[in-house]
Amino acid sequence: MPDSPGLGEQALNKATEIGLSSQLDEVENLDVNIKTDPLKLVQGEVDAVTIQGEGLVMQKDLRMEELEMQMTSVAINPLSMAFGKIELTKPTEAKALVVLTETDINRAFNSEYVRSQLQTQKIHIKGELRTINPQHIEFRLPGDGKIALNASIKLVETGENQQVAFSAVPRISANGKTVALENVEYGESEEISPELTKAFIDETSEILNLNNFDLEGMNLQVNHLKVEVGKLTLQASAYIEKIPSASK
Repeated sequence: MPDSPGLGEQALNKATEIGLSSQLDEVENLDVNIKTDPLKLVQGEVDAVTIQGEGLVMQKDLRMEELEMQMTSVAINPLSMAFGKIELTKPTEAKALVVLTETDINRAFNSEYVRSQLQTQKIHIKGELRTINPQHIEFRLPGDGKIALNASIKLVETGENQQVAFSAVPRISANGKTVALENVEYGESEEISPELTKAFIDETSEILNLNNFDLEGMNLQVNHLKVEVGKLTLQASAYIEKIPSASK
């Protein structure tokens, strides 16, 4: 079979899979496919590197349903291959696709990290400074290019329960690194505190911040954000200075 990878490619595929997995909290499936021919490999030339992953859990308990990354014309140090590594001799660019589901983002919102972020803030509610304790946060992707959030919180000082509900349209910032929420519309309940709503809007932007998806040596910049019922798709370009590999 002419298309079957050679031993050198197989070793690199496996080393890169292990290296990437070592940077993730959880991995359901990860597949690295390196295409080149043995003569080019000796000269440090790789035609293409494709990375495909499913169920990848990053820092802050943020899970990606899917990750696809494609690099072409990659220059590597041929000596590094003897150690089962891909050492880039110059940075390379890649195309990347990240899919997040409604369930993934809900998981992040209800993680210990986000709860602690919200609990450390003192927020003005009806003229009084209050500490909030999130009871349950429901993030939804209802379609129409919108996100929606409904949160029940307890005010620590009074034991009172309050609701926060709004919908908004996510937009990529000019630098391609952050997501801002525009056209905020409030739910049926009156807005009890602009500061409280802002805290949840800021936290939504923080969860969708593209720095969360950067792996060591890889830097993502989002070009397009697609919001559908139940899922968010981010199309990005990646600037790659190094490809994580299995440490020896």
